Amino acid sequence: MKTLSIKDIAVKAGVSITTVSFIINGKAKEKSISEAVIKKVEEIIKESGYKPNQIARSLRTGNSNIIGLIIEDISNSFFSRIARLIEDKAYKKGYKIIYSSTENDVEKAKDLINMFKSRKVDGYIISPTKGIEEDINALLADNKPVILFDRNLSDVETHYVGADHFKASYKSIESFIKDGKRKIALVTTDIDVEQIVERFDGYKQALIDHQITYSDELVLKIHFNQDETESIEEMKNLFLSKEIDAVLFATNYLAISGLKALKQLNKQIGDDFSVIAYDDHEVFELHTPSISAVQQPLEEIAETVIQLILNQLSSKAKAENQKVIIPAKLIER
Repeated sequence: MKTLSIKDIAVKAGVSITTVSFIINGKAKEKSISEAVIKKVEEIIKESGYKPNQIARSLRTGNSNIIGLIIEDISNSFFSRIARLIEDKAYKKGYKIIYSSTENDVEKAKDLINMFKSRKVDGYIISPTKGIEEDINALLADNKPVILFDRNLSDVETHYVGADHFKASYKSIESFIKDGKRKIALVTTDIDVEQIVERFDGYKQALIDHQITYSDELVLKIHFNQDETESIEEMKNLFLSKEIDAVLFATNYLAISGLKALKQLNKQIGDDFSVIAYDDHEVFELHTPSISAVQQPLEEIAETVIQLILNQLSSKAKAENQKVIIPAKLIER
């Protein structure tokens, strides 16, 4: 069956093209179109499978009902799960989400912002990388709602939603110390972003507060995006060279590589050697023994992000910027 055009719908309903256009664009009430006409046109639209041209509609109304979501890496379970939650919550409110990964590359992040600009998205949800401050400030100057999450940028004045990474890391190290651990390592990444720095600071502060000497030699910084086999070799060297009795992995993908390294060394996780992973993953539950993990409040983060951006989109006045920090939870297994 041929899909009808606006003109065909108007002829079939016995009304003007303008009337059909008002109904499609949600302006029927303000134009005082009767309920009977609205119902008739909507039934014809439903039967015909008519789909309004999104770009043409956005040019007319100034709204695309699309939100751009820019994250570090959609293959990372933390980002894929939070993107899914944001997508579901946005869809229920009549918005669609387009998302892309920056892979922590500044130029790629800038390109993505420009692509979303050309798509005329209504607002932006961004897990930013350093170096795109200017681009985000340009969006804000253009009165586009921007919500940052997971990591903040000190030179950008906008809403931010994230977890308390310092406290979660601190509590992880404290739980090792309570179990009698003294040689505690941190395997982290070398990217200079707030939440990774906070995880390091929490690790270091917990040691100092419990009179354990901090040592650079127990901190392994893995180069971001390096080949996993190289990362595994570096971890094996760390585990072999030092008398480590516990390790905190600062991300879930580092923890998965770490479990592979431990398996290759036949090093058992148990009373003599403890592991905590930052950001939970189903692998940690399935592993024998199961792995303790820091669980970020994904549902609350997604809910807060959507609430903030929808408030911005529905309000003509710019709301006062909010910084929402939600506690993460240590799941001890």
